[in-house]
Amino acid sequence: MTDDEIPKRRLVKKPTGGNEGGRGKPARLKTAKGRTPSSQAWLERQINDPYAAEARALGYRSRAAFKLTEIDDRLHLIKKGSKIIDLGCAPGGWVQIALQREAGKVVGVDLLEVDPLPPAELIQMDFTDPACGPRLIEMLGGAPDVVLSDMAPNTVGHRKTDHLRIMGLIEVAAEFAISVLKPGGSFVAKAFQGGETAPTMKILKQNFTDVKNIKPKASRTDSAEVYLVATGFKG
Repeated sequence: MTDDEIPKRRLVKKPTGGNEGGRGKPARLKTAKGRTPSSQAWLERQINDPYAAEARALGYRSRAAFKLTEIDDRLHLIKKGSKIIDLGCAPGGWVQIALQREAGKVVGVDLLEVDPLPPAELIQMDFTDPACGPRLIEMLGGAPDVVLSDMAPNTVGHRKTDHLRIMGLIEVAAEFAISVLKPGGSFVAKAFQGGETAPTMKILKQNFTDVKNIKPKASRTDSAEVYLVATGFKG
C-alpha cells in the first residue's frame, strides 16, 4: 500500500441507528434550537438508548464498552496479565473494559486526543504512520496477546469509496496484528455487513485457528456493523 492509497479517516464515529424495541414511547428533546436535524436525531437516539444510559450509569466512556464485553464473555480473549493494543481507542470504552478485566498492560492510539485512563498508555497519532506500530510495541514492552480495532472510516456517502476505506482499515489492522501478535493471540476488528471481507477473511484463516463474524447485541439492530474475531494466532 502506497502513501496515496492509505485511507485517511477519523477513527471514531458517532453511533447511528434506531430505537431498541420494547421500551415504550421514545423521549424527545424539548427544543432543537440551534441544532441540525442530524444532531437532533443523534441526541434523541442517545437519550432513548438503553446501552448509552447503562454506560453513563457505570462510568463507561461509550456504549461500545458493551460490545467488547459481550465478545469477551463469549470467547475469553482478555486474560489476567495479558498485553493489549487498542487501535482507534477514543473515547476509551474498550480500554476501560480491558483494564477492568485485569489486563496486565494496555496501550492505545487514536487520531483524536483521549483523556488519560491510567495505568493504560494512550497516544494521539495516525495508526497508518509507519512509526506508530513500533512505538506501540515499545510502549507495550513486547508482543501483544490481543489486538483490538474499533476503527471506522469517515464515510463520504459514495458506496465504492466508503467500501475501499473500510476495507483499507481492516487490512492494515489485520496486517499489523499478524506481524506482532504472540502465538495463540487474538484479533478483533470492526467490519460492516455487505462489505467484501473475503480476502481479509482468507488471510486471517491462514494465520488463526478460528475466524468468525460476531454482531454483539449492543450493536444497533439497524447498523451494518459486525466484528471480525480471529483467535489462536499460529505465529
